[in-house]
Amino acid sequence: MVRTISTPKKRFVSLTVFLTLFVFMGVSHACDWCNNAFFMELNSQRKGTLVSEELLASIKAQHDFARLSARAQMDASASASTSAGNTPVPDDFIRIIERDNRLETRPTSFVPQDTEPDVRVSITLSEGEVYLGNGVIYEGFIIDGGIPGPTIRVREGDIVEFTVVNEGNIDHGASIHTAYTQTSKYLGAIAPGDSATVVFQANHPGVYMYHCAPGGHAIPMHVILGQYGMMIVEPKQKFKLEEELGRGPDVEIDITQHEIYASGKDAVTGQGHPLYTMFNGKLFRYVEEPIMARPGDYVRINFLNVGPNLLSTFHLVGIIWDYAYWQGNPENRLTGGQTVTAGPSDSWTVEFRVPPDEGAFTILTHAVGSASRGAIGLLIADNEAERTSYTSQQGPVHSEEELADFRERSVRIINSSAPGSPEIDVPKAYGQETDEVIVQIIGNSFYPKVIDIKPGTTVTWVNEDVFSYMEGEFSGIHNAVAISGPDNFTSPFLSHGETYSFTFEEIGEYEYICTPHPYMKGIVRVSEPTTVVATGSGGAPGYISIIALALALFAAFISYVAMIRRVED
Repeated sequence: MVRTISTPKKRFVSLTVFLTLFVFMGVSHACDWCNNAFFMELNSQRKGTLVSEELLASIKAQHDFARLSARAQMDASASASTSAGNTPVPDDFIRIIERDNRLETRPTSFVPQDTEPDVRVSITLSEGEVYLGNGVIYEGFIIDGGIPGPTIRVREGDIVEFTVVNEGNIDHGASIHTAYTQTSKYLGAIAPGDSATVVFQANHPGVYMYHCAPGGHAIPMHVILGQYGMMIVEPKQKFKLEEELGRGPDVEIDITQHEIYASGKDAVTGQGHPLYTMFNGKLFRYVEEPIMARPGDYVRINFLNVGPNLLSTFHLVGIIWDYAYWQGNPENRLTGGQTVTAGPSDSWTVEFRVPPDEGAFTILTHAVGSASRGAIGLLIADNEAERTSYTSQQGPVHSEEELADFRERSVRIINSSAPGSPEIDVPKAYGQETDEVIVQIIGNSFYPKVIDIKPGTTVTWVNEDVFSYMEGEFSGIHNAVAISGPDNFTSPFLSHGETYSFTFEEIGEYEYICTPHPYMKGIVRVSEPTTVVATGSGGAPGYISIIALALALFAAFISYVAMIRRVED
């Protein structure tokens, strides 16, 4: 049975309103307030429910993780006041490190957090908009002003200091697939205006993904909304074709394939239903700006499929790989091949020679539905070309003035969590016969995002997000809170499968948000139903319809008679 949670009409729930005010005042840890408020509910009015029992059990199971996260912060503060190399490492950790150093495989990435780095890198996370090409603006989450974020390159064996700066309005964080060590406790849940740093050793060469990871339910959501990029650990060992030719590549290309969603429902149901799939942040980017090479050139491509849902079969028309390396590691070598198959976060490095002929080689995913939605480019061989010696996978970054111009001239705006252009987020209209409407909360968005109803209609919100508790956001809890309109409504926090209903009596437009995720927005429009003139039930319109039908039948009869005569002749 779905649990329904109700509140008296025209009366705000004081705690939720308080949290909403915190959101609009820019208070940094609204998520923490929501988590703490929901935790109190689990131990009070929700006590004895299945939701309470299971979530409290999950919290207890992860208590040690929370303790370790707190300890990490204390260790970081302590190490900041000590000289480099003086942070104590427990004896049992030292024994583990000594054991690992005797193994044939490479050591993990663990180093004390005060180790002096060889390389310092930094990314900045925020919310904003990007231009995707073809007249499309996307509102979502960005890294260094774009989607994907910058290509980060280090060398095998480098000690890396990785800093994440949060210039957004909500918590962000980072997961670094390059690091074979703990990073979550250092880079999770970074508050707006704050930053965090982790130090690790890049011991495993390859092509890796990094992405936003604030913790809990927010991790998949921030990937879906656009915060990801490529990190390359350049190997000490040479790739095979480089050995054979005795030189490095003439053309090196970093390509990230990724998806853009028009709604959270499209992002989390089935295998995902993206509106667009593209290479490096722009629809058909390398058709508009082809990558140039010359016949005979040595080409190396570092390919990453971010996903977050679809499989890619990466291919160049007219090319068979000389060598392909799974995850970009030269030790993982395959010979030949027409494609490389990559699920979300899979990567490859491929090498080939441009045949001694001029022409265009099409770059695409051979999962051709995705190719038709934007994941196509061109590598052009021209004997007199000025080579494109290096192509980064970072998405285009535009100034505020450029973005304003794009927005002014755009054909559509899309936003996974809020209403975009009306042809994308088509308002769902309900007539006089509808007394109750269901709005799903799914994938950190309301669905439908915009509804048109008549006065007296009851709208019921149901939370369809499913996620166990983890350190970070609670279990996809959501609510619906009016921020404008003729009347007020405020739901309590809804866990999975729970519902809240409100009957709209006053005519007007209501805009509402989810307090824990204020970028989630929906609209309810209440208006008197339009009077429709019935046809075919009396009056002139009905007679006209009958006459038109009679004429159509007569024409069909004449055609039939003519056909019979032709057959007889």
